[in-house]
Amino acid sequence: MSSPSLRLIDFLLGLDERELAPVLMEHAMLALLDNVACGLYGAIQEWGRIVNDFVLAEGGEGRATLYGSSRAVASGRAALANGTSTHGFELDDIVQGALTHAGAVVVPAALATAEAHQASGPRLLLGIIAGYEMAARLGLALGAGHNNKGFHTTGVAGPVASAIATGIVMKLPKTQVISAIGIACSAASGIKAFTQGTGGMVKRMHAGHAAEAGVVACELAKRGFTGPAQAIDGRFGLLEVIGGNDTRPDALDAKLGESFAITQLWVKAYPCCGLIHSTSNALELLKREHGLTTGNVREIRILTGRRAVTQNGDPDPRESMAAQYSLQYSAGVAIAKEARDPVAYAQENLFDHDVRTVAGRTRLEVDDEMDRLYPAHFAARALVTTTDGRALERTVIDPHGTPADPCTAEEIEAKFTRLASQVKKPDTVERIRSAARELVAATGLDVFSQALRAP
Repeated sequence: MSSPSLRLIDFLLGLDERELAPVLMEHAMLALLDNVACGLYGAIQEWGRIVNDFVLAEGGEGRATLYGSSRAVASGRAALANGTSTHGFELDDIVQGALTHAGAVVVPAALATAEAHQASGPRLLLGIIAGYEMAARLGLALGAGHNNKGFHTTGVAGPVASAIATGIVMKLPKTQVISAIGIACSAASGIKAFTQGTGGMVKRMHAGHAAEAGVVACELAKRGFTGPAQAIDGRFGLLEVIGGNDTRPDALDAKLGESFAITQLWVKAYPCCGLIHSTSNALELLKREHGLTTGNVREIRILTGRRAVTQNGDPDPRESMAAQYSLQYSAGVAIAKEARDPVAYAQENLFDHDVRTVAGRTRLEVDDEMDRLYPAHFAARALVTTTDGRALERTVIDPHGTPADPCTAEEIEAKFTRLASQVKKPDTVERIRSAARELVAATGLDVFSQALRAP
């Protein structure tokens, strides 16, 4: 019996890396590079180090790279650690409208699997393309209701996206991929308690858990472990159990092949929750154009959607994660520091006097016009009153980095260099970047893996 989910799976399994347009492979390579950069930077944060230490303490050998380490580990554990690190500083990409961070799940899972099973570069890129497509379509099918209730879409859709990416890299037969997806659906999880006060580190692990879940599901299915065939859109499937009252099963297989999610990514320019980016972008532009400083800003009013005001309105974040989810704090960073600098959100910098001063002058308001645009757009209007009486205004519907105002390939590579240079020597950074460019024709991943593991 066919269903939207099974038709989507059939389509993705029918893709051939030899027949895909070069532009798709280019987008997949850039997504890989961007997410590896985020993962390397996340690996040196406290939460990245904790998970890496846990994986290394287990012992055992494997073929999959552990970011920030010269060691190779089992593919599932590499996916757990690398996914956590990639999602570790709110710099990883978003599929706009689907409310999911696809890359932090798909890239660690596909890369670890490709290394473990000695896949080719094109096969790895195909797995990434398919994983993004599943994450995007499942995120849309789930709707916004589950997310508004408090589920984290990355943790819900992620295991399934990981499973399809992993299964394609492994070249599993259809029956095993369907079983793996059925297994992965039972690993769907993640609540958004992290958005308030002492949010802790767990949100970052949602991507790591999802990446590992898909890898484990495929390895089990390969060995004969079975799962339900209709776990996405069947009775008691993800859409019915976790989805809200706005699920869209038709989004799973609508217009298959007409376009691909991998070409429409939101590459994050600002190290904070995506709902805040329009605010950060607007204030960054006003600051540049009008010379705004801590001393000459009297008040900031942020007019945005109800979801952002409700979820992102913590005026006194006490931990890094909570600060990255705070509109007021991010407004302070945009004026007092640099909006794109992740260091401003580090735990040791959270109580910077200038940032907190501007944050204290920031007010949030629900704007009906901005609210109607959600979730297709995370829009905001920034109104700034200065001490000399100027009234400044800037509206951003789609912030820089979104498909409407995308980052260029040069910007993505510059972001890679900026983040990877915090972890690797300059010559190693260039080796990784060069090896990534060659993946589209590489028969194996040895050159890329060796560069990634360099001290």
